[in-house]
Amino acid sequence: MNYTGQCLCGAITYQLSGSPYSVALCHCKDCRRSAGAPVVSWAMFPESALVVLSGQPKTINSSGATLRSFCPECGTGLFYRNAEHLPGIVDVQTATLDDPDALPPKLQIQVAERLQWMQQVHALPEVERFPLT
Repeated sequence: MNYTGQCLCGAITYQLSGSPYSVALCHCKDCRRSAGAPVVSWAMFPESALVVLSGQPKTINSSGATLRSFCPECGTGLFYRNAEHLPGIVDVQTATLDDPDALPPKLQIQVAERLQWMQQVHALPEVERFPLT
């Protein structure tokens, strides 16, 4: 199976081949802060499955052995690597896939750091587009 994706502005495009080891929603503080979101969905692939087709992601050391890659133009978070804990693995933010529904999450991780209000988010009222004020 092949998957394609890109950043918001399209400067970075990539392709993944094969099946992910796992797809998970991460609740850790570092992911939240990096993405500016309450949770981030990641698909874990062997490093060899990822090919950057266009552009050059910027990579920073965000903590210890953790490397996070993002588009230097628009800031979209793309990839996560940690050779100490996950050697040979790259995590890809599934929201950047051209078809994010192709890889639905199967578990939640780092729930010890989950925001309290995320435990009840499924019970919130829903509005199809923008709420009327």
